[in-house]
Amino acid sequence: MTHAVNKDWWKGGVIYQIYPRSYQDTNGDGIGDLNGITQRLPYISDLGVDAVWISPFFKSPMHDFGYDVSDYCAVDPMFGTMNDFDALLAKAHCLGLKVMIDMVLSHSSDQHPWFIESRANRNNEKSDWYVWSDPQADGTPPNNWLSIFGGSAWQWDSRREQYYLHNFLTSQPDLNFHCNAVQDALLAATQFWLDKGVDGFRLDTINFYIHDKQLRSNPPLPAEQRNNSIAPSVNPYNHQDHVYSKNQPENLDFLERFRGLLDEYQGRTMLGEIGDAQYGLDILGKYTAGDERAHMCYAFEFLGSDPMTPQWIQQTFAKLQQVAADGWACWAFSNHDVVRHKSRWELTDEAAKTFTALMMCLRGSTCIYQGEELGFNESEVPFDAIQDPYGIEFWPEFKGRDGCRTPMIWDAMAKNGGFSEGETWLPVAQSELMKEPNAQVGVAGSMHSHYKQAIALRHAYQALAEGEMVEVEATKQTLSFKRKFNDQVLFCCFNLSDTAVQITMPRGEWHLVEQQLYGLVPPIGIGAHLTAWQYIIAVQA
Repeated sequence: MTHAVNKDWWKGGVIYQIYPRSYQDTNGDGIGDLNGITQRLPYISDLGVDAVWISPFFKSPMHDFGYDVSDYCAVDPMFGTMNDFDALLAKAHCLGLKVMIDMVLSHSSDQHPWFIESRANRNNEKSDWYVWSDPQADGTPPNNWLSIFGGSAWQWDSRREQYYLHNFLTSQPDLNFHCNAVQDALLAATQFWLDKGVDGFRLDTINFYIHDKQLRSNPPLPAEQRNNSIAPSVNPYNHQDHVYSKNQPENLDFLERFRGLLDEYQGRTMLGEIGDAQYGLDILGKYTAGDERAHMCYAFEFLGSDPMTPQWIQQTFAKLQQVAADGWACWAFSNHDVVRHKSRWELTDEAAKTFTALMMCLRGSTCIYQGEELGFNESEVPFDAIQDPYGIEFWPEFKGRDGCRTPMIWDAMAKNGGFSEGETWLPVAQSELMKEPNAQVGVAGSMHSHYKQAIALRHAYQALAEGEMVEVEATKQTLSFKRKFNDQVLFCCFNLSDTAVQITMPRGEWHLVEQQLYGLVPPIGIGAHLTAWQYIIAVQA
């Protein structure tokens, strides 16, 4: 007897992101591997999440640590074998976990056979699989587009005597989505993983797929808008309004093709990363509108350096309601590309727990990043240990992404925190050793126990998973809103400050939710007194 698959399991789901290089090493080479993930799946399952998202483990020269793919249908030997992946998938499914993998479709490695053939000359079968252009009359690049990793987005190639486009490293040439054969090849690679039983895909830089066919130069971005960017402030990328190098309307056609492929399978999903600071929510609205495009997307509103004030959260959801009323967002506070939020927002443990409860109450799905459930801070990585090319380029004003990618800690008393018996690819954060799971799992009041309770809370109430979010109100200190699904109504109010505040409960009879998260839920009356970082979550009788 087969059980029906909940095709909408992703909606309101909690996804646990794994950066495989840093999760668990089982062969002693100092780099995490697929068998290490499999070994730790019971730990992840016990946390109560719905799915894991595994960052790239495909064959790659690792110039950008797997985000430069040289074979979309092969496991890099660094991480193991295809049999190891099959075992991981089977184990996850046995534990009730979905598995999502990271597909990097906007660009490949320059060592991918497609690019090697494409760059050989101008008249081969794959000559137009990448974005090639003649120089201007003076030999300079075709336009002013910039790379996120610094400098021009164009690299001269002496074989073809043309420039090729790279929005990231020069070793990451952009695929030409205006070529239908490219789209077909990428969809075939996607189908390979669908046939293996993968449950979904996190789509890297989903808005970078298609460029302006006329190669028009980007206009300048007004100086007053440059602080709101996905790139560090020292990066000249912030000086342009990237209206032509990405975010093209033809991208919707490809997303519909991708969704059509997924819909041939039961219960599969796609989560898009929107890399844009100026138009992120607008793009999210377009990309998730209706039932023919992405199931969900995330922008960078809560991944930036802006303080998470009640007003900022209210403004974000007001904008979301305006541009994506029928779309679906996925929220994260941390991931492998940004400073861990506990450090970025300078949060105490008490404040971090409040933000966790808030995240599980917001409308949308949720991603949590390995180690945040243990309260990890950003690690200090000295320059001589830095691996990230982004950090090397902009050091010391921007130290790169290695501080959030240091190895997981499993056992404070073991070598390298229990991550590996060998020399680790990044140093283990000695400052975080005592946050090991041994000291937290099953311990009342610990960060891990709090995450587990908060995730359980989301699963306990359909209104939190799928309901509408209404009456969003913000003061200088508090954020409050209601979540509604059919007859179920929850009231959520969070004191996001270091000082106490008095709140007024909405009319009606309210009962505390069963989980008294962090042990700080006050008694309910007409009014409630919330001390610093205290909150209340109640259900209407």
